[in-house]
Amino acid sequence: MVAIASGADVSASATIGSGSKIWHLAQIREDAVLGENCIIGRGAYIGTGVRLGRNVKVQNHALVYEPAVLGDGVFIGPAVVLTNDTYPRSVTPDGELKTADDWDAVGVTIDEGASIGARAVCVAPVHIGRWAMVAAGAVVTKDVPPFALVAGVPARRIRWVGRAGEPLERVGDEWRCPRTGARYIENGDELTELADD
Repeated sequence: MVAIASGADVSASATIGSGSKIWHLAQIREDAVLGENCIIGRGAYIGTGVRLGRNVKVQNHALVYEPAVLGDGVFIGPAVVLTNDTYPRSVTPDGELKTADDWDAVGVTIDEGASIGARAVCVAPVHIGRWAMVAAGAVVTKDVPPFALVAGVPARRIRWVGRAGEPLERVGDEWRCPRTGARYIENGDELTELADD
């Protein structure tokens, strides 16, 4: 079952997965695809052809412009913006109003389990790795590796985080999650989750 608030604007050509909830004043554009159990908050915008995996949460007033692709379990905080135009202009060099044919949309890709904090901006075509975390108010202009915590303007890696979202602790040659005990190994600018023994 899908729950759509009476004030939401959902295109007839959008695909909405079972168990999803779309709140008041949210807009879901043509050919957007939402997986099962997604939650779209008040006033959020999901652009034409955007693809959301299962269990994605898009909080109030977030703007997810096409052609963004969000993996399973992604969290988009309040007022986040995922852009889609590398060189935005309202008009052509001749001063004519631009149309959809005058530009090529580029999207933000966010992998499984990643979280984007409130009012962060991800400038397309960045790629946010699995289980990464973008701090509130950050401006992401470069790809973010899996399990990285990035913050600032422009965003830079300040810590590693685990699947629980908590900063990892250094234990010898490994990193460990204080909540789950999961272990990770760092290799340069990448972190790899180790299999359980």
